[in-house]
Parts: sequence; structure tokens; C-alpha cells
Amino acid sequence: MSLASWFRWNEPPNRISQRNPTEMVVETLMMELNWQTKQAEKQQRERENEYRKIKTGVDYGWLVSYPKQSYDISPGERLQLEDMCTKIHPSYCGPVILRFRQLIAEYEPEVQEVSRLFRSVLQEAAEKIKEEEEAKKLARQWNTKNKTSLSLTTFKSRSRISPFISDIKTISEDVERGTQPTRRVWSMPEFQNAK
Repeated sequence: MSLASWFRWNEPPNRISQRNPTEMVVETLMMELNWQTKQAEKQQRERENEYRKIKTGVDYGWLVSYPKQSYDISPGERLQLEDMCTKIHPSYCGPVILRFRQLIAEYEPEVQEVSRLFRSVLQEAAEKIKEEEEAKKLARQWNTKNKTSLSLTTFKSRSRISPFISDIKTISEDVERGTQPTRRVWSMPEFQNAK
């Protein structure tokens, strides 16, 4: 056996798997839900112990052994939550987690309420995403309307007909060239002084 096999120098480095961003969002959000559920369960046990300690006056907490995880979300509810997570854009994953943690800290929910709180955060984020998509759609429509109208106005301005400029040579032009041009604005009527 060579030293290279001991130190694994010849093996290619492990690459991060190329996964779909939606799958990563679902996995991240569901991991956060599981962690918050465990934390809520732990806090609920601590509250129950404190209540028993106050009620009986004796601390038997060192005798109690708790199961690793006694509460679990039903499979149907888990599938619904995963489906809602697929609608969350990857850029909203962080804000969703922050909002969920904020609500957990604010309300200190029971274990059974954590999934409902998570559902409300996901619905709130999905509505916000939908509103932003509608706003972008309206902005795109507005921009395309403006582009078409601007292109029409520029087309109209390019195709303007000027009756005073002509490429055709006429006799009257030759006569007018001999006279001095009058300085007046063409949109104003011409007034002559009565002598």
C-alpha cells in the first residue's frame, strides 16, 4: 500500500452537487422548520418542568428522560408545506427564514403551532412575490407601450413634409433668390405698415 492511498492525494476533490435552486430552497426551508420545531419542543418541556417545580416545590428534572423527538408533522401537511416552499424564489429564502425566526421569538408558540406559523410566513412571501411579478409585468407593458409610441413619434417627425424645402428647381425660386429674405416667423401672420 502506497502513501498516496493513505493521504488520498490522487482522488479528485469532492464537488458540490449541481442541484436545482428550487430543491435547495425547499430543503433549506424545511430544515429550518424542523429545527424550529425541535426548539419549540425543548422550550415547551422546559416550561412544563418549571411549572411542575413551582407546583410541587421539588425538582425531578434530573430523573426525566425525554424522547429525541416526540412531535412530528403529518406527511400530508409536510407535502403541502414543501409544495408551498417550491413557490418561493431563491432570493426570498433568507428573508423568509428571518421573518419565521422573528415570529417564533415574538410569539413563542407551542410545538403544534410552529407549522401553522411557518405556513403563514410562506403565504405572506408568496403573496409578496406575486405582487412584485404583477408590478414587473405592468412595468414591462408600460415600457413596451412607451417604446411603440416613441417609435411612432420619431417616425412621424422623420416623415415631416416641409412645403418650403424642395429639390425641384422652379422659376419662382430663382426670382426669390435675388431678393432679400424677410425675417419673420412663418406661424405669425404678416402685418404691413400703412404709409
